[in-house]
Amino acid sequence: MIPRLIPALVGACCLACGSPPPPGELVASSKQRITDPAPPADLQAAVSGNTAFAADLYRALDAEPGNVVFSPYSVTTALAMTYGGAKGDTAKAFETTLHLGLPSDRYHRAMNTLDRELRARGQGAKGKDGKPFRLNVANQLFGQKGFGFVPEFLDLLAIEYGAGMRLLDFVTESESARVAINAWVKGATEGLIPELLGQGSVGPLTRLVLVNTVYFNAAWAQTFNPRLTQSGDFTLLDGSTKQVAMMAQEGISGAHAVVGTTEVIELPYDGQEVSMVLLVPQQGSFTAFEQELTGAELERHLAALQSNTFGVRMPKFDFKQHADLGAVLEGLGLAVAFSDAADFSGMSTTDKLAITGVVHEAVITTDEAGTEAAAATGVIVGTTSVPSYLEVNRPFVFLIRDRATNSVVFLGRVVDP
Repeated sequence: MIPRLIPALVGACCLACGSPPPPGELVASSKQRITDPAPPADLQAAVSGNTAFAADLYRALDAEPGNVVFSPYSVTTALAMTYGGAKGDTAKAFETTLHLGLPSDRYHRAMNTLDRELRARGQGAKGKDGKPFRLNVANQLFGQKGFGFVPEFLDLLAIEYGAGMRLLDFVTESESARVAINAWVKGATEGLIPELLGQGSVGPLTRLVLVNTVYFNAAWAQTFNPRLTQSGDFTLLDGSTKQVAMMAQEGISGAHAVVGTTEVIELPYDGQEVSMVLLVPQQGSFTAFEQELTGAELERHLAALQSNTFGVRMPKFDFKQHADLGAVLEGLGLAVAFSDAADFSGMSTTDKLAITGVVHEAVITTDEAGTEAAAATGVIVGTTSVPSYLEVNRPFVFLIRDRATNSVVFLGRVVDP
């Protein structure tokens, strides 16, 4: 029995984002989500920290060849919820890795405000598929049935992240739990992410999976004319070129800047509240640009943008990326949270917990009509050691008795099983 929780029929986050109800019995904190906004300075501090963390993640992920796509907001939100249960040095590691810069209570309130701001975007705007604009965000916890979660932790996630908890049985039905969570993520991302949690990612020692999903579907404010799309050269990192489908459009009302040798181009989506920004370094300088990319540099490039009208040619693109972020996050300063020294006593005092995995998947399609993208992040938390057993690992005598009469029915020994 989890104190100070009440059963509910539908989670608040599901009502807000339109995603299907998640699996499992729902328990919800009796506390309602706080809707008072954070002070503007706190919101800006949280956004700056998120941007710095985004740049850190990018530099870690770009070490692998090929395209990269991920949602720093999704990863940050999932980790921020996990941070709500961290104490001591583990909490300090989260604060360093996430570039917090705010006391924990103010940070969570700022993340609350940011979440609600994003959910409000695109009212009356169009999606690239002809349906309404969507920027759907969902936060959801999946906890072990009967496990003793700290009520204050669940209160925090309810009031600041709109997240309730669904109870599953990881101990005896871990594969069924994994499949059920994946099915919910698939629904929340409109089918774009069908399997966030791979086989073996959760097991009998799993006690909690914290999930954030983001689904985005928006039309350009000024769609590209498909008749202008032609095959054109795209120069690769090694200097060679390949033929790709290049979209083209004239008279786009967006924003533009040149910062150093980098072109900065902003293309707004319908409703003008969300945009795509392209950072295009001078030919031959891309690798150096990536190596110097920090949160401050990103902010500097964005701040330079000025409204302008221009023509643009750019490639269509469509790809996805799955990443196990455990090693990456350990390298960014969060190693203690994955170790036996982890302190998540703010989540539970029943068992010693640690993060056992962080998985992320993102997909994006950009064409003449607009952009469809989705991302999901799962933070998997489990016990740090196997349960204690009495070891029967040497020769033994056995008997079978009738308990009521104490009669020995069988007797024997095992010396070579």
